[in-house]
Amino acid sequence: MRRPFAALSLAALALLAPIALPAGVRAQEEPQKVLESTSTGLNLAAVNAKVAQGDAAAGAGKLAQAKTDYDQARLGAQNLARFYRNLSGSFRGLDARIPREMDDKGRQALELQAAIDLRLAAVLRRMNQPEVAVPLLVEVIQIMTPSSPQGQKAYQTLVELGFVSTPYAGGTAVPGS
Repeated sequence: MRRPFAALSLAALALLAPIALPAGVRAQEEPQKVLESTSTGLNLAAVNAKVAQGDAAAGAGKLAQAKTDYDQARLGAQNLARFYRNLSGSFRGLDARIPREMDDKGRQALELQAAIDLRLAAVLRRMNQPEVAVPLLVEVIQIMTPSSPQGQKAYQTLVELGFVSTPYAGGTAVPGS
């Protein structure tokens, strides 16, 4: 007697609560792709939103919050770059369109990571932790190359911190070199 009642109760509950649908059915009803959200998810727009939060916190003098936001954004950008690189490698030789798309998205993620690293390094300098900023600045140079604007800025900051002393002129000849 209890089993039919339980089945009837579950059926009534399913009619009243469409949220309880299996994931496959819910996915068919949702036209929006979950990871394309501009504020959350695993995508460049969500990372940019976290950077904007960090910028707002830094502007308001909330350096600890800015550091946390930038750290989270940095992790997101690193993950995206790694995932895009892995997908690109997996499809090489099978469908040239996919590696091209993944390489483009990976470059965007790396450029974003370099921008985040520069922001995070600036916050760390303001927090009197320049030694923690050094690895971030070196990473920017590795990611973007020394001749890129971001790489030049990172290297100039290393000079200002006293980590290096030889100036870099961005690919132009320096007298005495």
